[in-house]
Amino acid sequence: MAGCIFAPYFPPEEPQKFANVHKIFGASNVTKLLNDLLPHQREDAVNSLAYEAEARVRDPVYGCVAAISFLQRQVHRLQKELDAANADLLRYASPSIIPMPPPPPHTPYYAHTQPSSLLPYSLPWTDHSSSHHDFHAPPGGGGGGGAPARGSAQFFMYLKQ
Repeated sequence: MAGCIFAPYFPPEEPQKFANVHKIFGASNVTKLLNDLLPHQREDAVNSLAYEAEARVRDPVYGCVAAISFLQRQVHRLQKELDAANADLLRYASPSIIPMPPPPPHTPYYAHTQPSSLLPYSLPWTDHSSSHHDFHAPPGGGGGGGAPARGSAQFFMYLKQ
């Protein structure tokens, strides 16, 4: 169909892509949106709509926010794991290294924008096998209460000297 605005973005070998976008957003709304965009912006818009539509089909309440929240929690958990590993490295480092003052406390950029538990249930792709590690706080505190474990920034400073 030469005049169809959907044809370049919804190939016939991907019928579910159009079906999801149509189900979630409606064909007339997508048509209006695409007509309001410049031609070079349309492919990105369709890809975004298709991603959100697929996420909404899987999770009608949270959509892609569920995946974002999951990934933010995973980043936070991995940062804690990295801080603990760096603290362990500092504990076993050479005594000739002069300790530097601890870095200022930091808060992840998303801590103020997302509740700590956005989802009331587990995502199907969530792997909980490693999410309940009990890390020990490094000497001098810094393990809990939102403060980062001491040592991660210090360790990297030592390497640069």
